[in-house]
Amino acid sequence: MKIVITGVSCVGKSTIGKMLADKLGYKFFDFDYEIEDYFNRPISFLKREFLNEYGFRREARVVLSKILEENEDNFIIAMPPSGLMDFYWRIIKQDDSLVTVVLKDKAKNILQRIRFYDDNSNPIEVELSKESERYYLKDISLDIEYFGRTYNRANYQYRIDGKSASVAVDDLEALLYSHKANYGMMISTVNQTFV
Repeated sequence: MKIVITGVSCVGKSTIGKMLADKLGYKFFDFDYEIEDYFNRPISFLKREFLNEYGFRREARVVLSKILEENEDNFIIAMPPSGLMDFYWRIIKQDDSLVTVVLKDKAKNILQRIRFYDDNSNPIEVELSKESERYYLKDISLDIEYFGRTYNRANYQYRIDGKSASVAVDDLEALLYSHKANYGMMISTVNQTFV
């Protein structure tokens, strides 16, 4: 099975995707890291070369195509929040065997998992003030609304609702098992939300 996981920043795509891949014995690709590896520089520097995110996605699409061309089956790709937009979506929708899953959670839960990185993609510790928390909570809510329009394209939307990563992995494993049993390798035409 070929699985694409997306959702807003810090919702848990990489953590849950990697854990799920390990449990299923699948390969795991973190799309951001794959981009950095392909272009041999951090995303923050790459994005500065483009006027906007649209231009960046146009360039980065080659990495998604490469992953799909070089891997026939049994992998999970953790995509960025824009994972089902324009150039990425055009590639994804061409492969009927891809199963797309959006991870969703409440903004307040995502805020608890927020991580910060320097320009070289190294994690850094940042202590948030109450004012900063309000700012990021609003920013996360805006991202949920903005990207949510494209998330309706996904086969499945899974609501984490503050569950632990291991519970989410178990739920997603059951969801994918059900998908495989019901649809074989065909894509479901109905978007379904699971809690």
